Amino acid sequence: MRFDALTLLPEFFDLALTGVTGRAFRDLGHVLATHSYRPFAGNAFGHVDAPPFGGGPGMVLRPDVVRDALASLPREPRRRVIHFSPAAPPLDQAKVLELAALDQVVLVCTRFEGLDQRAVDLYIDEEMSVGEAVLSGGELPALFLIDAVCRWLPGVLGNSASADADSFAGGLLDHTHYTRPAEFEGLPVPAVLQGGNHEAIRLHRLREAMARTKRLRPDLWEAFRARIPALPRADQWCAWQAEHPEDWDRPRPKGWKSAGNPGSFR
Repeated sequence: MRFDALTLLPEFFDLALTGVTGRAFRDLGHVLATHSYRPFAGNAFGHVDAPPFGGGPGMVLRPDVVRDALASLPREPRRRVIHFSPAAPPLDQAKVLELAALDQVVLVCTRFEGLDQRAVDLYIDEEMSVGEAVLSGGELPALFLIDAVCRWLPGVLGNSASADADSFAGGLLDHTHYTRPAEFEGLPVPAVLQGGNHEAIRLHRLREAMARTKRLRPDLWEAFRARIPALPRADQWCAWQAEHPEDWDRPRPKGWKSAGNPGSFR
C-alpha cells in the first residue's frame, strides 16, 4: 500500500517510520512518501496561502497549489484523496478497514484556516476528522490514520489475531487485560483467567467486553444488541449479565432461554 502526505511540515511523518508502522514501510514494502507544498507555490518566497475573500483572520491554502501537488503524485488504481477537517465525520473502524483495502491513500494536510472550498469540491474524495476538536493542522490526524490502517495490512502485526481482538473490530470494546503479578495492591487477577478452561476464559472476556461497551459506549452497545439473538446461547447469557448486573455472578440457569429478540435484554 502507498501513503502520500501533502504537508507544509514533512518532518511530522518521521514518527510513522518507527514502531509497528515503521515495520510496514521498512520491511514489508509499503510506501510512505511526504511532499511539501512549497515547490508548487509559484513564487520565490514559497508562499502557498492567501488571505480569505470576504475578510477575517488567518490564511487559506490556495487551490492551485493543491491541484499541482496532487498532479505530481504517482497514481495507483484504487486511490482515495482525504482531507482532514474538524467539521467532517470522525474516522471509525469501518472506514479504517475500507481504506486498508485500497492501493493508495493521499492525505491532504492543511493548516491556518484550511483549504479553499473549490479544491475540496474538485480534488478531495472524502473529508474526515478524528473527533470533535480543532487541531493546528492535519498532520496529527494523518499519523492517526496511517497507524490505524497499517495495523490491518498483512504481516504488520506480529500476531495477526491482535487486530481481530482490538476494540471495535467485532462491534464491542476490547475486554480488560491482566498480567503479572497475580495480585497487586490487594487486587487479584480474576480466577478464571488463571485456570485452563479456554471456553470459560472466552466467555469471561466476552462478558467484560459487553459490560465495558454498555458502560462506556452505550451507542455501540445499542447497535450491537441487534446481533445478540444470532449469538450462541452461552454468549446470549453474557449479554443478559451485561444488561442485568444483579445476575453477574449467577450461573446460567438450566434451560434458560432469551426471548430471542434484542428487546428482551432490557
